[in-house]
Amino acid sequence: MTRRELIEYVQRQLDEGEGVGVPAAREVGRILDAAFAGIVEGLRREGRYSHPGFGTFTIKEQAARPGLHPKTGAPIEIAAATTVRFKPARELKATLES
Repeated sequence: MTRRELIEYVQRQLDEGEGVGVPAAREVGRILDAAFAGIVEGLRREGRYSHPGFGTFTIKEQAARPGLHPKTGAPIEIAAATTVRFKPARELKATLES
């Protein structure tokens, strides 16, 4: 799903509600951007963000490790990195499996 498809999906969901004015795509985009910025801020401050029924994002430190160059097969050192891990909630898993 692309950003535009997500915006259109949110607009359709809001359109189905009673008495709710559907915001323009630009406004929905700004709302989504703000929500994702909030998730990033939660990760920066606390190292995790949890959304009930969806899952939990956590910061994970990955240590440096040896590896192989894919073309030459020569040994290389893969640098340490900070990444984000996602653990889906039971409800999300159940939805995807049905």
